[in-house]
Amino acid sequence: MTGRLKDRVVIVTGAGAGIGRSSARAFAREGAIVVAAGARSASVEETVRLIAEDGGTADPVVADVTRPEDMDYVVRTTVERHGALHIAHNNAGVLGTVAPVGGLDHAAWRHVLDVNLNGMFHSMQPEIAHMRAHGGGVIVNTSSTLGRHVRRPGLSAYAASKAAVTALSRTAALDHIRDNVRINVVSPGPTDTRMARWEGESEADRAARLAATVPLARMGTTQEVVNAVLWLASDESSFVVGQDLVVDGGSTC
Repeated sequence: MTGRLKDRVVIVTGAGAGIGRSSARAFAREGAIVVAAGARSASVEETVRLIAEDGGTADPVVADVTRPEDMDYVVRTTVERHGALHIAHNNAGVLGTVAPVGGLDHAAWRHVLDVNLNGMFHSMQPEIAHMRAHGGGVIVNTSSTLGRHVRRPGLSAYAASKAAVTALSRTAALDHIRDNVRINVVSPGPTDTRMARWEGESEADRAARLAATVPLARMGTTQEVVNAVLWLASDESSFVVGQDLVVDGGSTC
């Protein structure tokens, strides 16, 4: 690691598992001070423990992105503890119920939209408010290639929410770049997390599916996604605004 984010203060939501945990650990390895936010205390505390083992600095904060007051609390607590907020990686999300549109329960639809889309809005608002009042900052939001290229039936709520996340992020990028708040998106394709593993699918079936749909013939790792997040969060991408960076092994080419 290069230490390219030394002493930057970073919030990562959905930091208790998967891409979020990898992101929090990677930011800390790059020298950042990390606030690991998530809905489950045990999960974010485990992330912080792993960061401490890596030699990094992190705090856990329990928060539900569906509650705007919780995200106000995350930003306020970050600034109170560390004096600043420079970067946010808004990553919290759920897959939700897999069902065809005609049979999807209304509550299941609302839950996915509430976490994935409303949660992104609730996260960005206090982050942007602080950043614009303190000279600027960088926000990276996690979307998905399923928001633009749906390969699996039954994911209407997830796909719709992720398409909306990209549109929301691009609009916010235009709204706030003159405030020196730079906003971009990363869209992972099939990534080796619990969410990407189909229930009941054997390893042989998974390998065959990936060979047929991903030119690299494998899932990506969470670190490969996080590498893109780190770049978008760093000064190396200082002229990149409102972009959706796809990390998918070629599956949407």
